Parts: sequence; structure tokens; C-alpha cells
Amino acid sequence: MKDKLYRIIDANLNRSREGLRVCEEIARFVLDDASLTREFKGLRHCISDCIKLYPAKLRGIISARDPENDVGRGRQAIERKRSGWKDVSIANMERVKESLRVLEEFSKLIDGKIADKFKRLRFKAYDTEKKLVSRF
Repeated sequence: MKDKLYRIIDANLNRSREGLRVCEEIARFVLDDASLTREFKGLRHCISDCIKLYPAKLRGIISARDPENDVGRGRQAIERKRSGWKDVSIANMERVKESLRVLEEFSKLIDGKIADKFKRLRFKAYDTEKKLVSRF
């Protein structure tokens, strides 16, 4: 069961950081907003720091990864089309918020302190998203 739990955590750690990186690039290269860029980068680094809190650490989390047998590996039709950078940023912020919620919930099975950290990061993501959307 630990492997299944760590597969969920691994997928959502990756998903949240990837989504933040996309938004960071939009803040940096499209909006030329240094402050917003720092916020996205800071959130991404905080998520990366959470990996150290898990008993399995990075090696144990990655060892549970099984991309070849992942039944959710395919793309959905909605993921194939974006109408512009605003759509890209909205889609990626949704991905970030959802994955942080998953990390919060499943981390409760390991350590409530880790779950609390993800909850704080999720609310920080809401705030950062508001700043991003205000730039539209």
C-alpha cells in the first residue's frame, strides 16, 4: 500500500511543480513581472522542500513511480488545445490547486504536519492565482 500512496504523492508533486513552472514562465516572459515570478518560484521551491519531510525522501517516492503501467497516462482532448497564454495559465493553476489538495489529503496518512504545510501552500496558490488573473 505504501507504493500506491507514494505513486499518488509523486504524481502530484510533479504535477504541482510543473504547473507552477509554466505559470512562472508566463509571469517572467509574458507579463515581465519580477514579483509574480518570484512568488511562483517560491511556491515551487516550497513544494520541493516538502519532499524532505516524507519518511521515504525523494528516493523512496521516485522508486514507487511506474509510468509504464499508469492507466491515466493518456491525454484528454481538452489538454490538446489552448487558445492563448491566459488559457495556459488558468489550466496550470487549476492543476496546481488540485494537486496541492491531493497532496494535503494523502499526506494526512503519513504525517499531519506535512498535510498542514500543503494546506498553507494551497491557500498561497489561491492568492498568487488572484494576482496572476488581475494582470489579465
